[in-house]
Amino acid sequence: MVKHNNVVPNAHFHKDWQSYVKTWFNQPARKQRRRKARSLKLAQSAPVPLKTLRPIVQGQTIRYCSKSKTGRGFSLEELRGANLTAQFARSIGIKVDHRRRNKSAETLQRNVQRLELFKSKLTLYPLKAGKPKKGQVNDAVSS
Repeated sequence: MVKHNNVVPNAHFHKDWQSYVKTWFNQPARKQRRRKARSLKLAQSAPVPLKTLRPIVQGQTIRYCSKSKTGRGFSLEELRGANLTAQFARSIGIKVDHRRRNKSAETLQRNVQRLELFKSKLTLYPLKAGKPKKGQVNDAVSS
């Protein structure tokens, strides 16, 4: 029974429904393709550090100022202290934040020591075998 003076509902909802339905049957195959592409890309850029090196910074507010944490990137002054350029540092897996300023000598010194330690443990392989380059960090010499 229909009350009031309304239009009798006779909407044709089943017309051309296929054009409004989006299917995702290619989703599993696309996932596999992406994973394979990622692993190939990783294999091509072979000996890469697992994580990039980041500086140790102090928390900002009264609540967290007693705690240290990892920052966004090393300041240009810290890189200069470790005899590195920003471009070269980025190429060997060191994060750089050109906006960061050093407000205390202690954190500056601590981060320079961190960079020096990283440099001492770093091994760079020459692009051409038997032709090592000398630079900010010398290439490993094969013997």
